Amino acid sequence: MWQVEATEVFFSVTKLFQSKDVSLRRMVYLMIKELSPSSDEVIIVTSSLMKDMNSKTDLYRANAIRVLCRITDGALLGQIERYIKQALVDKNVVVASAALVSGIHLLQSNPEIVKRWSNEVQEAVQSRSALVQFHALALLHQIRQNDRLAVSKLVTSLTRGSIRSPLAQCLLVRYTSQVIRETASGSQTGERPFYDFLEGCLRHKNDMVILEAARAITELNSVTSRELTPAITVLQLFLSSSKPVLRFAAVRTLNKVAMTHPLAVTNCNIDMESLISDQNRSIATLAITTLLKTGNESSVDRLMKQITNFMSDIADEFKIVVVEAIRSLCLKFPQKYRTLMNFLSNILREEGGFEYKKAIVDSILILIRDIPDAKDSGLSHLCEFIEDCEFSYLSTQILHFLGNEGPKTPDPSKYIRYIHNRVILENATVRASAVSALAKFGALVESLKPRILVLLRRCLYDNDDEVRDRATLYLSALEHGSQLEDKDFRADKFVFGSLDVPLANLEASLQAYVASEVRFDIHSVPKDAKAQPYAEKKAAGPKKPAKDTAMPVAANELSSSGVKSTDAYEKLLSSIPEFSTFGKLFKSSSPVELTEETEYEVNVVKHIYPGHVVLQFNCTNTIPEQLLENVHILVEIVEGDEFSEVVSKSLSSLPFNSPGQAFVAFEKPEGVYSLGKFANTMRFIVKEVDKDTGEVEDEGVEDEYQLEELEVLPSDYFLKKAVPNFKNAWENLSPEFERVDEYGLGVRENLNEAVQAVIEIFGLQPCEGTEVVPANARSHTCLLAGKFVGDISVLVRLSFGIDPQKQVAMKLSVRSEDQYVSDAIHEIISGA
Repeated sequence: MWQVEATEVFFSVTKLFQSKDVSLRRMVYLMIKELSPSSDEVIIVTSSLMKDMNSKTDLYRANAIRVLCRITDGALLGQIERYIKQALVDKNVVVASAALVSGIHLLQSNPEIVKRWSNEVQEAVQSRSALVQFHALALLHQIRQNDRLAVSKLVTSLTRGSIRSPLAQCLLVRYTSQVIRETASGSQTGERPFYDFLEGCLRHKNDMVILEAARAITELNSVTSRELTPAITVLQLFLSSSKPVLRFAAVRTLNKVAMTHPLAVTNCNIDMESLISDQNRSIATLAITTLLKTGNESSVDRLMKQITNFMSDIADEFKIVVVEAIRSLCLKFPQKYRTLMNFLSNILREEGGFEYKKAIVDSILILIRDIPDAKDSGLSHLCEFIEDCEFSYLSTQILHFLGNEGPKTPDPSKYIRYIHNRVILENATVRASAVSALAKFGALVESLKPRILVLLRRCLYDNDDEVRDRATLYLSALEHGSQLEDKDFRADKFVFGSLDVPLANLEASLQAYVASEVRFDIHSVPKDAKAQPYAEKKAAGPKKPAKDTAMPVAANELSSSGVKSTDAYEKLLSSIPEFSTFGKLFKSSSPVELTEETEYEVNVVKHIYPGHVVLQFNCTNTIPEQLLENVHILVEIVEGDEFSEVVSKSLSSLPFNSPGQAFVAFEKPEGVYSLGKFANTMRFIVKEVDKDTGEVEDEGVEDEYQLEELEVLPSDYFLKKAVPNFKNAWENLSPEFERVDEYGLGVRENLNEAVQAVIEIFGLQPCEGTEVVPANARSHTCLLAGKFVGDISVLVRLSFGIDPQKQVAMKLSVRSEDQYVSDAIHEIISGA
């Protein structure tokens, strides 16, 4: 229905082309653009629009160009291309800008046509009009953006002073910083002249250009404190500007700089303190958070007094930013935890929304966890908060934490009253959490056990099933946990201790128990994470017996199965005498395809031993008229001096659709991760086969087939192995071989992209669901576990953070059973 109405309106509007009223004509152009007529309707207005393109009225010409470029297709664009190229260099600013902006839009749909306008656009860049120069530079950069050399030449030519438009100058600053980021580090490679241009822009007469240049300098990856100084100086001057927009831009930029170079910003602290009382709350918030990042220990008390009066005047979203900054400050100066914890406790009792209160609670929990001295006072503050907490989620979160940490305090009995009040006064969800917290006190504090048992018995009469069930379970565990038939099983340890089996394994065992009549036995649950099966490409069509007599049983076993484990690979490899001395197989990779959909299909599995790497090439002949004989893989070492070839096993025959294996083995230094790149060529003798009779010709022709390159990566030397409780596993590994460092991961679209990239590099097993990153998260912790070649346990804790410019920073903590492995993890990420 709406299409019919749109068509009727369109035809009615086209009649207004006869009107002489300028405002009405502009409305006509606007209506045609928004209605987006179909190809049949476009023909009706094309002649009128082309007539207006050649009109003596510049306003008609500009609008006609905009509309035509919006509604036209590639075929019609070729007809009007000559007119647009003329408009690009038109003396009238409005016409030229209209043509340039249209070119920017057309570049998405018709790039080849727009790229032919480069000469005209380049001429427009020299225009005296600020607007035309701005649009021309934007279009010229988009035309060349996929050619790094062309962009570098463009920046080099324009930084010599041919740009007069402030808008175009801002664009040039951005393009220059982009070139600097893409150029290899080091001033000898051309970075220094570009930096000099950015520094020169700090003395531009236009504030907009100065701010853009200062921001660009502060965001350079390799910027030094000396190079930051001139940018910080001009930003400091803008802090005292009478224009709010300049103050905001300056303090926001300084806030970002404070994340990476806090010492460089300290000279601006006095100016920023005066902004705390700024009428613009955004400016005041940024000033406070920047001061919290750059301040020293002696200034904490003074800042807290200023912030206390400020918090009541800002919205929750700004309060959350302040809370996160205070948390970081407390972790930076743990001696000041009393002042900062009291501040968080006070604002926790004030009015605020859920996200704001959650940010405060999360901050207090983190401080309790990371600052041991803050535990007792922090838990007391949280207990006072849950007395009046209106958010069930926060109450359950606090109760869960209280049940874990409260029994470890010097006086755990003082928390019982607060928890029991939740059992009496709260909704069912919170009551259930309170019951669990009480039970943990009874299990971990022997002196409180009688009192806890009395309280739990009262909960047996609760009107909620979940509360009653938990109370029944915990009573049974506390009263009879050590009196069961199975003396090795302690119900109290099972309920209150850490779970020593992966949840996925427990779930699978329980599902099997429900479907059977056999009594459930917790000891039957596997404690190791399930090995991920390696799926290998399976050839289509009927299977024929392989004629390779060197390994008939194992080869057919592998090629006929869609799923292989390391055990199956080890059975195959141990049956080959040349590999029997290599020791125990550590890991087999998933198959890597070396061909596309072609006449021969080849993938490779990398088998890792302590001192050897064996490449298993799985080959399939998909041509019925051919039989391949004496098939062997020639592997050339492109990168990797530590590898030396020691064994090569060929495949005697490869009939149609009957997969076979060829092997090449390399020796390497034992117990280290050796990286390499290999070029692969499959050589063979091809013989023709009669399709009807199946007879094979006696004579064959030597041939070869080029395969894709193969890399041995760091992840090949790590085996995924989950741990049921990462915290316990971390504490059980000696800190003697712990290594911690921080790294910049550059610009990423989001935090999830960075997390997944690092997980892929290491090839370790994510633990406790930490591979899942919440949407729009600004920080995240990921836990990884596994084994290094040689069966050496390794645990990795990754802490990620992302700033508004999408720059990602990562703190990498590693513990292992060998110093070499800890160092290797850091070497891998620094070289990635």
